[in-house]
Amino acid sequence: MLRTLFLLAAAAAPAPLFADAEAVPPKKPVQVFILAGQSNMVGAGTVPANPDRNGGKGSLEYLVTAKEAKKRWSHLVDKKGGWIAREDVWINYFDRYGELTPGYGGNEGQIGPELGFGHAVGEGCDEQVLLVKVAWGGKSIGKDFRPPSAGGEVGPEYTKLFEEIRRALDAIEERFEGYKGQGFELAGIGWHQGWNDRVNQAFNDEYEKNLACFIRDARKELEAPDLPFVIAETGMSGREEKHPRALSLMRAQAKVATYREFKGNVAFVATRDFYRPGEESPSNQAYHWNSNAETYLLIGEGMGEAMLELLPRYRKKRAKAARGR
Repeated sequence: MLRTLFLLAAAAAPAPLFADAEAVPPKKPVQVFILAGQSNMVGAGTVPANPDRNGGKGSLEYLVTAKEAKKRWSHLVDKKGGWIAREDVWINYFDRYGELTPGYGGNEGQIGPELGFGHAVGEGCDEQVLLVKVAWGGKSIGKDFRPPSAGGEVGPEYTKLFEEIRRALDAIEERFEGYKGQGFELAGIGWHQGWNDRVNQAFNDEYEKNLACFIRDARKELEAPDLPFVIAETGMSGREEKHPRALSLMRAQAKVATYREFKGNVAFVATRDFYRPGEESPSNQAYHWNSNAETYLLIGEGMGEAMLELLPRYRKKRAKAARGR
């Protein structure tokens, strides 16, 4: 069970070699955030600027060099313009892993929400952070991620999700040199999914119930009853979206976060204002946010900030900082 795994890992720190040696404070456990969902959690945000595609607009390279945007995203590059790799934020995405930097989207030339999320929680957490990203394109919660308590057949990706989390955590020591037996603990789950449910009327009708069941069941699987959970809205097409199923699904996502049982431990992040039109983006794939890197960064940042607000120690840290101003 995952809870047992975490406790064993946390207890694995070696004792001092000599009793009279100067005490060295043990490192705090690595904070593990799970990022799950379908293709927009996988990520289609374009990294390289293609001048033949709207002058490179909407790519990550454009954002860090364009006059109107480079200050906003300057934390992503070093003084020479190279991509920064955060030593304090690791990422594990199936068999790709390392320090957080661009390239952990659908391929090495793409990003998903993980980049903005990792920078946000990396700034907010004092501990080492590990992002465990598990996402597949074209998956519904009505079938593929279907949780046990929703009834019917349990979705294959629901089962695979927790298998992959276990596999990633089993490999933490061999994959990350900075891991020195300090242990790790679950800190939260970020969820960005919904397209395959919004194009299916039956799945759409039961989305609210299925998502609530997914949150409850995921917490049982992870043996973490109040594990923070952040839902990023399926807001493709922005404020111009008029399709009834799309609007219904977004309402369902927002509604789940208002349940009394989820107060203070589930958050909803509105994303429609992060949409950028095709003429300002690398593509016209609305269902993939037009491959706009800024959109994926903003979604990730929003999720990260919402996650930090759900962590009690972060709230205390912010309150203390506010009192000191």
